[in-house]
Amino acid sequence: MVNICFLVVGSIKESFYREAFAEYKKRLSRYADIEVFEVKDEKTSEKASEALNNKILSAEGLRLLEKIRDNDFVVALVIDGNKTCSYGFAENISKWLCSLRGRLCFVIGGSIGLSKDVIKRADYRLSFSDMTFPHQLMRVILAEQIYRAFRIINNEPYHK
Repeated sequence: MVNICFLVVGSIKESFYREAFAEYKKRLSRYADIEVFEVKDEKTSEKASEALNNKILSAEGLRLLEKIRDNDFVVALVIDGNKTCSYGFAENISKWLCSLRGRLCFVIGGSIGLSKDVIKRADYRLSFSDMTFPHQLMRVILAEQIYRAFRIINNEPYHK
């Protein structure tokens, strides 16, 4: 069975996000072993300087990179990444699984994104939208789309 890793900055605070993610994690368990690694997020202010934001990104980035193995296929979620439809995402996952040597690892940054080092380590950069989503909600959206992708890959019905 394939190993899928959610590598995320911060934890889910709201119970409704935790419950939604837990439901998709349970649904995904018939297709993959799911691991979730949460790294500590740094406190930041909306008025933080660019230098402080870079310091925060660097600290969070180091924590993320420590969790990534050399043979992981890393997909970084970034606004300026590649966009696709659900069927295209399923095709990508199917392709990645064919050549996978380690885990399929999806990385979600904190409130100010991902460090340049994490993005540089990524094998693929994925964007779900030009809009910004709370990272807690993004974890649920990503889990749902991975579940939908496995349903597509296996020619199983899923609501549209």
